[in-house]
Parts: sequence; structure tokens; C-alpha cells
Amino acid sequence: MLISEFHKSYKEHGLSKEIISQFRTIIYSYYKQHRRSFPFREKITPYNVLVSEIMLQQTQTGRVSEKFLTFIEKFPSFLVLSKAPLEDVLKAWQGLGYNRRAIALKKISDIVINEYNGNLPNSIEILKSFPQIGHNTASSIATFAFNKSTIFIETNIRRVYIYFFFRSKDDITDKEIFPIVEKTMDKTNPREWYYALMDYGVMLKKLHPDLNKRSAHYRKQASFKGSNRQIRGKVLKMLISGKSFNISEIEKQLKTVDNKKLKTILSQLEKEEFIEIKEEIVYIVK
Repeated sequence: MLISEFHKSYKEHGLSKEIISQFRTIIYSYYKQHRRSFPFREKITPYNVLVSEIMLQQTQTGRVSEKFLTFIEKFPSFLVLSKAPLEDVLKAWQGLGYNRRAIALKKISDIVINEYNGNLPNSIEILKSFPQIGHNTASSIATFAFNKSTIFIETNIRRVYIYFFFRSKDDITDKEIFPIVEKTMDKTNPREWYYALMDYGVMLKKLHPDLNKRSAHYRKQASFKGSNRQIRGKVLKMLISGKSFNISEIEKQLKTVDNKKLKTILSQLEKEEFIEIKEEIVYIVK
């Protein structure tokens, strides 16, 4: 079915059973022929899903695929990750960026071991209470780990619904999209349905790169070079070598970062429990 025909039918009949059926057929037909293969889709366990979903926050699937297998090999379970030194976890996390996610993942492992007998809860509300997990991540974990029917939106899913159901509208909010996601949901196999939606969305990105700019939630990513995030990453890279550094030594190695900015960044890292600072000496948290 041509998309122009679908749009015409949707305009005439609204979100009827026939439209929903046509939509699912289009998505699944593409998925059957072009399903993407990722290591985190192959051996599905609650632990593996949690690790991959935290990794996939703000990181491309290609980079996650490279890191996921080595991370799982080094930390194969909640128990192993919980017992691991933070320094080792950060070393394994290098290259993924947004290092606070690594700390969150380790804290979640502690919670699962100490409060849930090593079993990840399947409740969205409980998952949302964990560090670094909001509604969308909690829902995606529940769906991919337990095949639960949940409603969530991420960038590729958003792109699909804008393309099919918002032909001539801009500033589209997720609040407008959510009811359509819920009504079109394949509740018999939500895990495969969301995989299919995401894969279709990746294809749309290549053909229609500006689709998500029509979303009210679209934000252009700030430049990484020279950003606080880049400086944070450089500081942590220095420290996970196992050494401690005087603040003046760090400033000297970073060269272009002034003392005031560096101290602000170090203070943030200390609050987030990445580092300890004692008498101007900076250490990675053990």
C-alpha cells in the first residue's frame, strides 16, 4: 500500500480497525525482510535488557553493539556487577559517554541484589524508582525483558507515528502520539512489535531525515567539543588509569580549561559519586 493511499484512508475513516490492521501489516512486512540484528536482541534476559537499555540512552545502537558483549562478558550478572569496583565498571564503559549511566547501572544492581533477591522487578513503577530510569526506559525494559504490553515513545517510534498519522502537522507532542501508540499496539507480542517499529523508524530516518523536526520535543544536540561533558570524560579517563591527581595537575593536562570551570566540574563529579577530593587530590571512588 502506498503511503498516500494510507493517508487518504486514515483521513476518511480515522483510526478504524482496518487502518490499524493496514498499519501493522506495513510495519511487520518491512520487519520480516529487514529486521536488524543486535547482540542484545539475541539472548534476552532481564539483566541483559537492563544493561542494553541503559547503554542505549543517548548512544547509537552501533556503538552499543560493540560495547554490550564485552561488558556482559566482564559483568555477566547483577551479582558480579554489584561486587565490581566502580573503577572497573567505568573502564568497561569507556567509549559510551554519559558515564553517570555506569554508576546508575551499578547502583541498580545493588538494589536488585539487596532488595529483590537478584531478580529484576517487572513493575514499571518500581523500575521508575531506580536511578537513571524514567517512564520510557522503565516501559521498554518491561517490554523487552518480560514481553509486557507497555506504552512508550523513543526517537524512531516517534518518527514512525509522525510519518503515518500526522501528515500535515508540526509541533506534534508525545501526548498526541501516545493514544495512537496504545490503540495500534500488538498486545500479543509487544517485544517484536516495538522492534519492528524501531527498525521501520531507522529506515525512515534515511529517507526522511527531517521528520522528527516536526516534533515539539525536537532539540538539536549541543556541540560535544569543548563541552563540560567532554571535559568530564577526559577527567575520568585520567583517573580510571588507577592514579590520583592533584587538581593543578589535571588543569595542566587539560590545558585549555580554566581553574574555576574545572573545579565546578570536579564538584559535580564528586556529588555524583564518581570521585573523591581530599586536600586537592582527586581519586576515583572505590
